[in-house]
Amino acid sequence: MKKVLVTGASGNIGYYVIKYLLMEGKYEITALDLSNKKTIKKLKKYRNRINVVEGDILDPVLMSSLVKDHDYIIHLAGLMPPLGDLNESLGSIIEIEGTENIIKAINKYNPECFLMYASTTSLYDFSLGASTKEKIKENVLTSYSLNKLKTENLIKKKLKNYTIFRLPLVLSDLKGEPFIYNIKKNLVVEVTTNVDAAYAFVKAINYKSELNTKIFNVGMGEDGRVIFGDILNNILKYYGLSMTYILKRVFLAKNYNSPILTDSDILENIIHYRTDSLNSYYKRIKNKGRDRVVQKLLAKPILGVSKIKKSLKDTK
Repeated sequence: MKKVLVTGASGNIGYYVIKYLLMEGKYEITALDLSNKKTIKKLKKYRNRINVVEGDILDPVLMSSLVKDHDYIIHLAGLMPPLGDLNESLGSIIEIEGTENIIKAINKYNPECFLMYASTTSLYDFSLGASTKEKIKENVLTSYSLNKLKTENLIKKKLKNYTIFRLPLVLSDLKGEPFIYNIKKNLVVEVTTNVDAAYAFVKAINYKSELNTKIFNVGMGEDGRVIFGDILNNILKYYGLSMTYILKRVFLAKNYNSPILTDSDILENIIHYRTDSLNSYYKRIKNKGRDRVVQKLLAKPILGVSKIKKSLKDTK
């Protein structure tokens, strides 16, 4: 039975990775994440079916002991925006030094191990038409994106068995999950969901030879291209107003980019990972927000202003 190690296992994507790996029924799974209430709560129901390790990728001894015994590593651990931008030094340490611990352990103990790394499409300096062939302009990157690029280069330089998946804006389930709100409302973005992103990593295990040493954009394709303001309006409509929404929309710079991906169908045509849709995502957050009556009432004025602005724009 093949062994799979998942870092950041209780996170937005990692939780669904575990779920899909278990559904496959053919892997021995180790879930690695920091020791905290969130990890314990989210992975509790799986503890009899997987190996749960509470620890840090910055611990080289721990990573060596784990890496030497696994055939595949799905590497999701990292500091997401906006924290990845606000705390530049910590973001760099976790992203680069943590990954370097994994790389050193692979090269020393398990060189055939296949690493699948989660990067970002915010590397691209384009609002439309980005692809993996585009030249990355380092001088315009946020600290989060720059750390992702440096980590990509580290992997490409030091490993012989890897694939890199650049993820766009990942639509999460909101309740207890991070969400990237700091995108300009009028931008057309390409998104994916945590469900499809997770499934892409799991499906990739069966396509090592086709994916090895290559970089892919993981998007929803044409069906996942939408004005970001429409996503925000649907979140307010179905889930309601939250303090997180207010703080991130008001106080954070709108500096995250999730451009349309001209080549996101390439990976889909190889591994066929797309199972989700925007409509399915909105149904999920509607279900999670069904008891949030007050929060949805508070959102109505914002939705009203947005509707007026759209009407005025359409009449021009």
